[in-house]
Amino acid sequence: MSTTTQDTGQISDGYHTFDELYRYRMIYHAWAVKAWLQAGWPVVKSHRHHDGEPCFGGGWFIVSAQLPSGQVSNHYEDKYWDLFDCPEVEMAPEWDGHTPDVAADRIESALKSPTRIRPREEA
Repeated sequence: MSTTTQDTGQISDGYHTFDELYRYRMIYHAWAVKAWLQAGWPVVKSHRHHDGEPCFGGGWFIVSAQLPSGQVSNHYEDKYWDLFDCPEVEMAPEWDGHTPDVAADRIESALKSPTRIRPREEA
C-alpha cells in the first residue's frame, strides 16, 4: 500500500498518529527549553544553520541546546517560532553530527546526571 505525503501524519500505531506524536514532541521540547535556560544551559533558535543557509530552504527554524551531555537540536516550521522562548541568533551553532538516537541518549544522560535541573528554592 502506498502512502502519500498528505496522509502520512494520520498514520497511527493504534494509539497515536504521527501528527499527534510530533506535536507532543514539540510541546515537550518547548517546555524543556524553558527549564534548560533556567538551569543556565545555552539554548538558541535560528532560521539559519551555522553555514548561513536557511533551514530546509526557508520556512523552518532550528532550536539548538548545549546540555552537559552534548548538543541536541530539532527543526520546526516557522508557525511555531513563538512557542520557543529562547534567544534568537543569526546562525545556529555548528551541528556536531548527532543523530536522533544520540540526542535522546544525551537528554536521558542529562536527566540522570548530578547536574540535572533541580527546582529553585523559594525566596
